[in-house]
Amino acid sequence: MAQSVAGTISDCSAHLFCFSHLRWNFVYQRPQHLMSRAARAYTVWFFEEPEFIDGDGDVRIEMQECGVRVVTPLLPKGLDTDRINDSLRMLLAVLLSKVQPRRLVAWYYTPLALQFADELMPDCCVYDNMDELSSFAGAPPGLLDYEDRLLAKCDVVYVGGHSLYAAKKDRHHDIHVFPSSVDASHFQAARAVVAEPADQAAIPGPRLGFFGVIDERMDLGVVARMAELRPQWHFVMIGPTAKIDEAALPRAPNIHWLGCKPYVDLPRYLAGWDVGVMPFAINEATRFISPTKTPEFLAAGIPVISTPIADVVQPYGAAGHVAIASDAEGFVARAEELMARPREPWLAAVDKHIAAMSWDETWNGMQQRMEMVAANHIREAQRV
Repeated sequence: MAQSVAGTISDCSAHLFCFSHLRWNFVYQRPQHLMSRAARAYTVWFFEEPEFIDGDGDVRIEMQECGVRVVTPLLPKGLDTDRINDSLRMLLAVLLSKVQPRRLVAWYYTPLALQFADELMPDCCVYDNMDELSSFAGAPPGLLDYEDRLLAKCDVVYVGGHSLYAAKKDRHHDIHVFPSSVDASHFQAARAVVAEPADQAAIPGPRLGFFGVIDERMDLGVVARMAELRPQWHFVMIGPTAKIDEAALPRAPNIHWLGCKPYVDLPRYLAGWDVGVMPFAINEATRFISPTKTPEFLAAGIPVISTPIADVVQPYGAAGHVAIASDAEGFVARAEELMARPREPWLAAVDKHIAAMSWDETWNGMQQRMEMVAANHIREAQRV
């Protein structure tokens, strides 16, 4: 493993180790947006969960265009949990011995990383709690215990939405809400796209579309019923499936499952949609979500309908930026209204709303809080 690490070391003295349950090349969302901006000030190591291989263990480190180094442990198949965590602990120790950071930030997306990173003593410890992972399908039974340990260890906690903040605000002394932001210029490109992607160009209109992970948070019954109610409409579904059987996806001539698409290509697909849909199920897995795609739809200039997810209803639904519906019949009725109304007044209002929602501003706010933590540590050390 040490040989694989050699040659990847940066001269930057400030290093940020990000421990993530999501892979860098899965779906481009909050971790990628923030870590790509963090790489302007830190040497960022994005520590993924391991892949299991035949043969001896190793590590793959890949430099991304944005400057983030993605670290993927490659472990032999058949290891039990203790041996997996021992291997990850050793890999982390070897990497740190090569880096020898003068300043170290530990940034956690998953509390389970404490199984191997519990002895890490960073200058600043951050928990960016983007979702209530314990409510997701297949959540490990010990996750909440590790979250308690992480909350006790962290200097500062960020949460991804107001509903999650309300649930966690009394569990840490320094907790701040940073809702989903948007790369507005990226998605606004959808307003000027002329040439459509080949796999969408042949799909007739009107088109209603969704993009994102397709898992237990989606109400597939609503999708199936919408397609049944309006067979002349076409539903374009973009994204990978996770934790559900693809055989369970509703099939109809007017439902088009196009699979996962690169983030860079999303505006070209959205440009061809008449309405965006977010048919989230109302269950424990969606209780605290703050969908990143909400402002992304708006930046693309696509009218959007959502089920009554708390962090969508407030502020987007209350402001009239997003239509809210509870069932397929409601989605169809709202879609007909949205396709009939003029877009200009609505578009002016949503542009004003998202103008203050950039990922740059979100990262700047987070970094300022981290700098305050570091300054407090220095003052405390001087008093000793």
